[in-house]
Amino acid sequence: MEDKRNLIAAILLSVAILIGWNFVAEKFFPTPSKPDVTTTVAGTGTDNAAPTAAAPAPGQPSALPTPGVPAAAPAQATRPVEAALAEGNRIPLETPDLSGSINLVGGRIDDVTLTKYRQTIKKDSPPVRLFAPAGTKGAYFASLGWSAQGITVPGPNTLWTASGNKLTPTTPVTLSWANGSGQTFRIEYSIDENYLITAKQTIANTGSAPVTASSFALIDRLGKPTDPHEADSWTIHVGPTGFLGGKSVFDVDYDDVEDADARSIRYNSAGWLGFTDKYWLAAIVPSKGERVTAAISSPSANHYQTLFARDFSQIAPGKQMSVTSRIFAGAKEVDVLSTYQDKLGIPRLSNAIDWGWFEFFEVPIFKLLDWLFKQVGNFGVAIMILTLIIRLVMFPIAQKQFASMAQMRLVQPKMKALQDRYKNDKPKMQQELMKLYKDEKINPLAGCLPIVIQIPIFYALYKVLMLTIEMRHQPFILWIKDLSAQDPAMILNLFGLLPFTPPSLLSIGLLAVILGITMWLQFRLNPTPTDPVQEQVFKIMPWLFMFVMAPFAAGLLLYWITNNILSIGQQQWMYRKYPALKAAAAK
Repeated sequence: MEDKRNLIAAILLSVAILIGWNFVAEKFFPTPSKPDVTTTVAGTGTDNAAPTAAAPAPGQPSALPTPGVPAAAPAQATRPVEAALAEGNRIPLETPDLSGSINLVGGRIDDVTLTKYRQTIKKDSPPVRLFAPAGTKGAYFASLGWSAQGITVPGPNTLWTASGNKLTPTTPVTLSWANGSGQTFRIEYSIDENYLITAKQTIANTGSAPVTASSFALIDRLGKPTDPHEADSWTIHVGPTGFLGGKSVFDVDYDDVEDADARSIRYNSAGWLGFTDKYWLAAIVPSKGERVTAAISSPSANHYQTLFARDFSQIAPGKQMSVTSRIFAGAKEVDVLSTYQDKLGIPRLSNAIDWGWFEFFEVPIFKLLDWLFKQVGNFGVAIMILTLIIRLVMFPIAQKQFASMAQMRLVQPKMKALQDRYKNDKPKMQQELMKLYKDEKINPLAGCLPIVIQIPIFYALYKVLMLTIEMRHQPFILWIKDLSAQDPAMILNLFGLLPFTPPSLLSIGLLAVILGITMWLQFRLNPTPTDPVQEQVFKIMPWLFMFVMAPFAAGLLLYWITNNILSIGQQQWMYRKYPALKAAAAK
């Protein structure tokens, strides 16, 4: 039966898109070649940058500096975070969305926790820690610095003096340090209500000779994410990222940086750059339209940096120079990223969320789902309402599908006669079947159109559930505490009573079983195929999909189950409208 073949093809195509898109994209839409590589951005480990013999001309692009962050070395990463924070010399920072502190040693922002988000769904779970001080296991921080010739500049061990007791949206803080030879350095920190820190760097030259200097900003990170759910995959990019060389960078991972010449990849321009996790982002941002050179590097094993540096400029005696950078340290909330992108001109910052090729479709699905969630207060119910809306929008198409199926049933005897008459002449049989379709005004492809339309919707919802933090840790009912995670009530661990997680292929949960049953019921409502092979395929397919879909997010299974139930109801209604189809189904 032609419509059955179409159904099988459409379902298999949806699975292929979910599982094989990465292969297709790499084969037919290859990513551009990687940018030029340059020297590493490794630290020197000294307190101050050493002066060089010759000063570059003002306006000359800066050679990427060696800022020196020795405390991030893996061998020294032994202290607990609490011990590092207890050493003092810190200025607290706090907003409605985060808390932490600035380390006056080095002037680094190395202590940030995201107070709105918990590490797990447990009520007593601590907040998510993004930044941690150097010398700890998860060292991760942002810092600013200078490169200059002939003068001493502040380094990673410089102790700054602070004016102000706490960095908040209403109370900025200024750090200052003087080198004793006529130059004073300042960093004026301010922060907004969310996750964006603004840093104004100033060098004042009160000496008797001009000074040539360049400023830079960097993110320093020790180690990769250890949670397997946070690992880089073909659907979710985790690792170095940014708007570099005029494009969003998703094709560079940690291994690429380690394998690059000199363990560094250089870019001749940057709108922003940093490190992205599944839900979190740390990024440095130069001023809008500012000329900078940038690099992603790995100074040593398991140690990574992103950095941008400005051109060298000359500061005359009695003059000063100021530049402004921004540091994003927070959650990848869709509205927040879009606001920074649109109002502050940070290019493509919203692409820190790896929407992929179907961003144009995924973002509207997210916005509709997020709006529904805000109206009903339950994310699972919002998914069910979204499914209903999609079914209503597609209802006219479904009517045509069922009408086409009814027409196909009415001409089934004629089709069977043609198949028997030309069973030994396949080309002639196909020619006669096409003529029959034309005479009876039947479109044999109409039956699979609704399923084909469902494919991008299904994929978009999959990406939304996997990528957007707004969906993280959202409960539904009963045992479903997180719709962005796999159903925890698995058969092999006695529905969560036993403390282990079965292998992926055997992690069959209650939702997966319900999915298989609803799909089986949906297929039962269809007429029994005359082809024995097709009949066997339809008997096996619901249970095959039960295994295939079991490891996916519970919210995705909820969408498919709801869609199956609505399809069953729609089929029953259409059977009453087209008695010929019901009669054929009963045979």
